[in-house]
Amino acid sequence: FAYRDNRPPQRVEDLGQGEVDGFLRLLVERMPHYRHEFIELSLPRFEAQVRQGETICSVLHVRTPERLQWLYFTTLYPPMLSRQIHVIVRREDLAKFASNGQPLQLADLLRRTDLTGLLPRDRSFGPRIDRLLAAHPERAPRSIVAGRGAHLLPMLRARRMDYTLEYPVAVDDFSASHAGPPELVKLPLAEGRSTLVATAGCSRTPEGRRAIEAMDQAVRQLAADPQREAWIKAWRNGTPIDADDLQRLNRFLDERARGPAQIE
Repeated sequence: FAYRDNRPPQRVEDLGQGEVDGFLRLLVERMPHYRHEFIELSLPRFEAQVRQGETICSVLHVRTPERLQWLYFTTLYPPMLSRQIHVIVRREDLAKFASNGQPLQLADLLRRTDLTGLLPRDRSFGPRIDRLLAAHPERAPRSIVAGRGAHLLPMLRARRMDYTLEYPVAVDDFSASHAGPPELVKLPLAEGRSTLVATAGCSRTPEGRRAIEAMDQAVRQLAADPQREAWIKAWRNGTPIDADDLQRLNRFLDERARGPAQIE
C-alpha cells in the first residue's frame, strides 16, 4: 500500500496503483452506494477501535482465528509470488545472509545472535511464520508499533536493525517512492510460502456485516466481468503478472464468479 506524495489518501482518486491499493480502487469503484472515508491507523489502534464497536474495514489484515472474533472476512485474490514473505536487508549486508542460493530458513535466522531483526507489532505473517515466532519468543525479533504503511522499511534503511520481514511488492512500492541509498534487497524465505489468500476484513457489527457483503459482491462482479483481462492490467498499472500467478488468479476468479458469497 503506497502513499502518493507521502500522504494518506483522502479520496478514491488519491489511491495508488500497487497490489493492495490498486485492488482497493477496483472494489471502491464497484461500491458507488457507499461513502468511502480513508483513515490511517496502526494495527494496534485499528484493533482497539474495532473492539470499541466502531465499524471499520481493512484490506491489510490477514485472516487469523483470533481476528475472526472481531472481524468479518471475505477473500479477494489468491496467494501470489508478490505475497510471499521475504527477508528484507540492505544490499551492503548481503554477505551476512549467504545461503548458497537457497531460500533462507527463519529458524536459522532466529538462532543468529549476530543479527538484529525488527517486526511490526500485532502483524500476522502467515501460519508457519507466526507459529515459529510464538514458539521461540526469546529469540524472535523485537516488535514495535509500525507507522505509515504498517512496515519498518524506513528504519531498516536508517540501519536501526539488520532485517525485517515484508512482501516484495511493498518493498518495490517503498523504493519507488523513497529513492536513495542504501538499496534494499528481498531474499526468499522458505516459510514465506505459507502466506494466505488476500482478504478484506470489517468490524463484526451490523454495519460491518453489510459492508463485507458489499465487498464480497464487488469481488464477484470483478470475477464475472467480461473485461477481466482489462481490469487485471489496470489493477497494478500494467505491471506484468507472473504466468503461474495469472493462471492461479484466473482459476480463483472463475470459482468466485460461479460460487456463492464467501464471508466468515
